[in-house]
Parts: sequence; C-alpha cells; structure tokens
Amino acid sequence: MPTIREQMISLLSEGEYDAYELSQCMRIQEREVYPHLQHISKTLAARGRRLIIAPAACISCGFTFKNRARFKKPGRCPICRSERIRPPRYSIQG
Repeated sequence: MPTIREQMISLLSEGEYDAYELSQCMRIQEREVYPHLQHISKTLAARGRRLIIAPAACISCGFTFKNRARFKKPGRCPICRSERIRPPRYSIQG
C-alpha cells in the first residue's frame, strides 16, 4: 500500500490541487498537508522533477504572492489588508 506522500505525488502528477483539496482526497487534516509538501518538494528535486506552486493571490485587489517561500496560505494581503486570499495551488512537473 502506498504511503501518504506517494499518494500525494500521484495526485499532483495528474492535476493541480490546493492544500484543502489534497486534505480531502487524502483524508487528513489540512495542517498535515504542508510538512508533506515540503518533503515531497525535496524528494522530487532529487529525482529531477519539480513541485510547481501557483502563488496565492488576494481576491480583493489582485496582489500575487510571487516570492513567498512558505507553503501555507498567507493570512492577509500586505496591500489592502484583506483576508480574502486564494490559496496557492500545487502540481508536479516532469
């Protein structure tokens, strides 16, 4: 039986998901997804593949969090202070 990370890699190879969607597919809590994504990113790099992160964006003003290093969704927009943030989406390239 494949591990959680192997199952996530399989899902992410097929399409693009946010952390909530991954948590629902994997039947784990959303906060448990982020450490797995960090580890998957390192594993894929060693295999010559990449975890692609479509950055989070503010729904109110359109600001995009392009240079964000963390995997979690930001709490608030630095421009308009809105908390209406579209979460980052993850997929695998290669």
